[in-house]
Amino acid sequence: MMSNIVLAFSLTLLAGLATGLGALIAFFTERTNKKFLSAALGFSAGVMIYVSLIEIFFKAKDALTAAVGDTKGYWLTVIGFFGGMLFIALIDKFIPTKTNPHEVKTVEDVHQAEREHRDSEEAKLMKVGIFTALAIGIHNFPEGIATFMSAIHDPSVGIAIAIAIAIHNIPEGIAVAIPIFYATGKRMKAFKLSFTSGLAEPIGALVAYLILMPFLNDILFGIIFSAVAGIMVFISLDELLPAAKKYDETHSSIYGVVAGMIVMAVSLILLS
Repeated sequence: MMSNIVLAFSLTLLAGLATGLGALIAFFTERTNKKFLSAALGFSAGVMIYVSLIEIFFKAKDALTAAVGDTKGYWLTVIGFFGGMLFIALIDKFIPTKTNPHEVKTVEDVHQAEREHRDSEEAKLMKVGIFTALAIGIHNFPEGIATFMSAIHDPSVGIAIAIAIAIHNIPEGIAVAIPIFYATGKRMKAFKLSFTSGLAEPIGALVAYLILMPFLNDILFGIIFSAVAGIMVFISLDELLPAAKKYDETHSSIYGVVAGMIVMAVSLILLS
């Protein structure tokens, strides 16, 4: 169990800090490889959807039906699944549209921000960057809980979710870095804020460890796990797939989805 806990914390930390990688990409590349971005986002969605509907949902159902019976357990699983969707939807609802991390950014947006900087006040850009970082932190908090709880129960599932979340955290890092950089002219300051915004994920893991772990039983585990499945599916449908399709040029997004599902399926078989 202790080795799983260490692994779970490590995975959430790595997934969260992928926002810093997004900042580096924004600063040191000239153009976005949109075909690769589309395929990567599709791959992330494929991993999340497959592992949520094939693995996580049914593990939650098995735990709940074993604890409270078939009918009641199935109902609790379904309620937890849609409850997770509602939870992440409410978080999105209260995040302003302009700073919503679901708005995927590309390197070209850096140049656009530079053009806008000529006609914008620095304070306004700084405010946008700060609010974006805050929005991403709020958004990443439940993802940290999801990654941690998944890794505790099944490390292979936790690794898959962490990789998928890390991929979609990269554009979020770009979204923070762009306005901060053009407000201050300081790459390091923009990088630090982008990097820090990802720390909400390991903080979410810490909350799960301190608050949820002491009370963890089959019922609580089943409800949390079913909610995790709902959160992952919602993120995939609301964020990853639309973004992947937006930057799609040659059906790369759907190829990425299928590849993500295949990789997830094979990894689950090999690690079973």
